[in-house]
Amino acid sequence: MSAATKILVVEDYPPVLKSITRGLSEEGFDVTPVTNGRDGLDLALEGGHDLIILDLMLPRIDGLTILQRLRDEGITVNVLILTARDTLEDRVHGLDLGADDYLVKPFAFEELLARVRALLRRRNGEVMAQIRVGDLEINTSARTAKRAGRQLDLTAREYALLEFLAQRSGRAVTRTQIWEQLYDFAEDINSNVVDVYIGYLRRKLEAGGLGRLIHTRRGIGYVMEDRC
Repeated sequence: MSAATKILVVEDYPPVLKSITRGLSEEGFDVTPVTNGRDGLDLALEGGHDLIILDLMLPRIDGLTILQRLRDEGITVNVLILTARDTLEDRVHGLDLGADDYLVKPFAFEELLARVRALLRRRNGEVMAQIRVGDLEINTSARTAKRAGRQLDLTAREYALLEFLAQRSGRAVTRTQIWEQLYDFAEDINSNVVDVYIGYLRRKLEAGGLGRLIHTRRGIGYVMEDRC
């Protein structure tokens, strides 16, 4: 994505706001963080944002009121709702008011990033985005992957790890970076879990005798690259 892509994040819980802001900024987005609904609404009404990430439970003005006001004003910017509410009624209500997507807390940052990219592609009229590393093909819109033409059966967390590594093909990433992406709000880093998931991915990627794509960088972490 272009560094000029502007995202407004309205979230009152500091650890979540800090994590989202840091993660999106590292991905090249221009992020404006806001901690209350009043300021969030004012900035949203000013316009100029490509996407708004909006928590529902906010001080001063709640997220649904902000969303309804924006749509009443004819502002069509994409809005991704964040909420701890996971009932069908809440989701339907938010979507009925004009939300473009709905993400329930807690979530991994990589899932949020995938939703953000999908919404931006949709807004720009892009139907599909592909990542290729050797004979590995990843469809980030459908969140599916193939290797040598064979569909990979991946869990949500395995897919998130695969896309994270593929987006950084040729660059080493540390276990800490992987942990922060997959377990965004966890307090303790458990590198063993990262190694376990790397093992799961390797088995699926290398099934049928295919070559290794995820390589270990001793003392650093892992790198995905095609060395054939």
